[in-house]
Amino acid sequence: MALSLSSPAFATGTAIPERYAKAGANDQPELLISGVPQGTVELTVICHDPDAPMPNGFTHWTLYGIPAGTTQIPQNGEASFRPGPNDYGETGWGGPHPPEGHGPHHYFFWVYALDAEAQGMPDRDSFLRDYAGNIIEQARMVGLYER
Repeated sequence: MALSLSSPAFATGTAIPERYAKAGANDQPELLISGVPQGTVELTVICHDPDAPMPNGFTHWTLYGIPAGTTQIPQNGEASFRPGPNDYGETGWGGPHPPEGHGPHHYFFWVYALDAEAQGMPDRDSFLRDYAGNIIEQARMVGLYER
């Protein structure tokens, strides 16, 4: 069974509800993980908006220290793991907040199965650079949001 990521909050390819947006309640959506491959030591989750008008897009969430046997990240349950930096200059979930009138943005939620523990709380770019060789498998789901 392949690694899979889903959410009861929204289906992949559909709109992310307002409650999860930065200007809404800024709730962190619940995620469901299945098909974790053999040899996985730890999981990492990242949410990234490549449509943001910035050179490297905008990272909304980095989450580390997720045990390999985890099947659910509960809504607003990130504190059970190790929230890392986002591009708001904060730690943990920072919901969608694209520029008004910029059109729909795509929010890629990635889960990475690693054969080693991620150390510390790297930003997205550092994680991808430093742990590329430790990624066994990855999966994604995409939500849409516009203001």
